[in-house]
Amino acid sequence: MIDQINALLPQTQCGQCGFKGCRPYAEAIASGQADINQCPPGGDEGIIEIARLLSVPAKPLNTRFGQHKPKQAAFIIEDDCIGCTKCLAACPVDAILGAAKCMHTVIASECTGCELCIAPCPVDCIVMKPVEPQPAPAQKRAQAQKAMRRHEARCRRLAQEEAEKAERARRKKEALLKLKAAKP
Repeated sequence: MIDQINALLPQTQCGQCGFKGCRPYAEAIASGQADINQCPPGGDEGIIEIARLLSVPAKPLNTRFGQHKPKQAAFIIEDDCIGCTKCLAACPVDAILGAAKCMHTVIASECTGCELCIAPCPVDCIVMKPVEPQPAPAQKRAQAQKAMRRHEARCRRLAQEEAEKAERARRKKEALLKLKAAKP
C-alpha cells in the first residue's frame, strides 16, 4: 500500500506535509499517522487519487501545510550567484549544477519546484518561475516517477559517500593506533 500511495504523490520531496519527503508521508498515511490532505503540491487532484485508492472520502487540502500552486521551477540569477554550493546540498533531486566558487544553474526539466534551495541561498539569487505550459496529468505522473528515481539515486549516493567517509575515518584511526603502538 505504501508504494501505491507514494506513486500518487508528486515526488517534490518538499517536506511541506510535515515529513521528510514523499515516501515518509506515504508511510504515515498508510499507518494512519497522517491525513490524506497534507500535500500542497499534489493539490486536490492528489487528494482525490489517494482517497480513491484508500476508499475514503476526499477532503479539501489542509491549508496549514500550504497552498497548492501551479508547477514551478527554480531559476538562478547567475550574475548574483557566488558559488557557495548551499543550493546543491539542499536539492532533493540533484537538479542544480555547479561547483564551489563557480556559478550554478538549475536543470529546469529536473526541478520539482520544492523551493528547498531558496532558504539556504545567502545572496537570494534563486527565484521560482511557473512552468509553461502546465503539464497534462499523464505528463505529471511521468515527471513524478522520474523525480522519484532521481531522489532515490541521490539518497543512495549520499549513503555511499557517508559509508566511504566512515571507512576513511576508521582507517585513519587504525593507522594512528598503529603509530602509537609502534612508538617506544
